Amino acid sequence: MNSRHLSFKSLAIALALLVAVGALVLWSVRPQGANNASPAGPLAGASIGGAFTLVDQDGRPATEKAFAGHYTLVYFGYTFCPDVCPLDVQKMASALRSFEKTDPARAAKVVPVFITVDPERDTPAALKAFVGAFHPRLVGLTGSVEQVEAAKRAYKVYAKKAGAPGATDYLVDHSAMTYLMGPDGKPISFADHSATAEQIAADLDKYVD
Repeated sequence: MNSRHLSFKSLAIALALLVAVGALVLWSVRPQGANNASPAGPLAGASIGGAFTLVDQDGRPATEKAFAGHYTLVYFGYTFCPDVCPLDVQKMASALRSFEKTDPARAAKVVPVFITVDPERDTPAALKAFVGAFHPRLVGLTGSVEQVEAAKRAYKVYAKKAGAPGATDYLVDHSAMTYLMGPDGKPISFADHSATAEQIAADLDKYVD
């Protein structure tokens, strides 16, 4: 009887140890974002972003509320830009495509947004042709000069026409920055013109829950 009792006791201890080890293993391999909040980004707490009233590439009214609950990649540029804007938007689109391949569920939470700094020429139709060349989910936004100016102020964007006053064939000198904004509309991180698509994709992987 004593030896049988010891055998049962030893088996119970062994099973308890196996359960404890199993729990430890499961805890150590849990998904990265399962119980931990995403790290704070370099723009955490910055006064960037805010309310705007614009129209999208289909002519529908669009405000910041349309993107509530989603992360946004926001870039200010213009469709007549000969070099910088197409390159930056292409990098943004490539980064999102890469993220879509590695983690479709999290990538679906990200909306890429292109806001014009040249509303006088960038009509909804012009924006539609432009954004359609880069990514099927890229949203183009325009509006009146006053509405675009308000959006620029909210996002701390610089833009100024270059050339003779009244000219219709002109360039626009502007800051080239891609902002990653959170679901609450607050800034998280940014990528300047020197950033690669890989670096932008890494930011998405790092900060998107």
